[in-house]
Amino acid sequence: MIMSEKKKCPECGEPILGRADKKFCSDMCRNSFNNKQNSDVTNFMRTVNNILRKNRRILEELNPTGKISVHRDKLSEKGFNFNYFTSTYVTKKSHTYYFCYEQGYLAVENNYYILVEDNKGKEPKEENEKA
Repeated sequence: MIMSEKKKCPECGEPILGRADKKFCSDMCRNSFNNKQNSDVTNFMRTVNNILRKNRRILEELNPTGKISVHRDKLSEKGFNFNYFTSTYVTKKSHTYYFCYEQGYLAVENNYYILVEDNKGKEPKEENEKA
């Protein structure tokens, strides 16, 4: 680069002063540029995370004991979205559990689902300990 040529800020177009490897004229321009670059991804991820959190809350609310059977309609009326889950677990009998974080469900017959909670990573409660 010829010394008379000034680098321009990719966000506002102002000349960049300072270090030779500086890319933006200010922190504000750097932040603005990066926020614009990531906004589509950020919005998509925010939407997906909101759906996953809602699904988890619904499962947790309907399953206070750690294992229960509920009808699909009960999940649907609360706004559960069956297309979003964080992981799956396939048993030796080829049954697939779908999980939203630690809350899971298994489709069984007649539109019923068994709701379960994966207690891995949690300390087990003692028999006489209150919830």
